Amino acid sequence: MLWLRIVGLLGLCAIIAIAAPGAWVYTRYQGVVYSTAELVPPAPVAIVFGAAVRPDGEPSWMLAHRVDAAVELYKAGKVQRILMTGDNSSPDYDEVTAMKRYAVEQGVPADRVNLDHAGLRTYDSAYRAKAIFGIEKAVLVTQAYHLPRALYLANSLGIEAVGLKAGQDRYPRQEYYNLREAAANVVTWYEINIIHPLPRFLGEPVDLETQNQ
Repeated sequence: MLWLRIVGLLGLCAIIAIAAPGAWVYTRYQGVVYSTAELVPPAPVAIVFGAAVRPDGEPSWMLAHRVDAAVELYKAGKVQRILMTGDNSSPDYDEVTAMKRYAVEQGVPADRVNLDHAGLRTYDSAYRAKAIFGIEKAVLVTQAYHLPRALYLANSLGIEAVGLKAGQDRYPRQEYYNLREAAANVVTWYEINIIHPLPRFLGEPVDLETQNQ
C-alpha cells in the first residue's frame, strides 16, 4: 500500500538524518588521533576536557587519566602549556582547580596551567578555547570514545587540533558512555552545521601568557 511505502520512506529518511551526521563526526578526524605522547606533533597548548571530581574534590579515575596524559605531553616537550577546561558552575563543584592541582603535584609549573571555569560541555570548551583564549593550534586530551567529537568541534570552530588518547579504552559503565557519545555526535553535527549556538558563558578575551600573573 502507498501509505506503507510513505511511512517506510519517512522512517528511512529519519534513520539517515540520525546515523549519517553521527558517523561523520565519529570518522572525520580519526587520522589525527595518537596513542602515545611521543607520537604527537608539537603544539603550543594541550586542552584537557573536564570530567567528574569525587566528593572530596579529587579527580575521578577518568579525569586523572586525562591529566596524566597532558602531563606526559608537557614533560615530553610537546606542549608549552596546558588549558584545563571544565565545570565550575557552583562554588562547591570545581573540576578545573582539581585538574590543575593534580598536574602541579606531578611537576608541571603552576604558571604553565591555565583554567577555563566555564567549559560546561565539550561544545562550550572548544568554542571558548578559540573565542576567549585565542587558541589556534592544540592537542586535545580525553578518552578515545570522546576524542572524535572533541576533534570535530575544535577543528570546525577554527582550531588546528590533533588528539591524544588518555587512559584506557574501557571503563566501568563504558556502554553507557558510548551510547551517550553516539547521541552527542549527532547533536554536535547539527550544532556546527545548522544551529550555531553560543556557549552559556563568554566574556572578555584571556591571554594565556598573563592569566596566572
